[in-house]
Amino acid sequence: QVQLVESGGGLVQAGGSLRLSCAASGRSFGSYFMAWFRQAPGKEREFVASISPRGGTTSFTDSVKGRFTISRDNAKNTGYLQMNSLQPEDTGVYYCAAKTIYRNEYNYWGQGTQVTVSS
Repeated sequence: QVQLVESGGGLVQAGGSLRLSCAASGRSFGSYFMAWFRQAPGKEREFVASISPRGGTTSFTDSVKGRFTISRDNAKNTGYLQMNSLQPEDTGVYYCAAKTIYRNEYNYWGQGTQVTVSS
């Protein structure tokens, strides 16, 4: 079992930056894939970025490539999403998620943190 708690959301102007954190509790965080998803008002939740258990492989949705960075510190049981050059279309609730290497879908989720980008 893994419990995830996001933090770092807030209100920022277009062009600004935010850093989201995902604190994990439970065993063996370093053996889990971790990802960030977001859900904009009136839209379905969408994948943003993912990182492999040891951090060697990352993946991003096209709309955030070159602007967002995903990282993790397994010693601190924490994952991060650095978001730069934020745009109004990045507004939404951002969720941290985790899964083991044996699963296709993410099955552990945080409660979400709100990110609002004003124009």
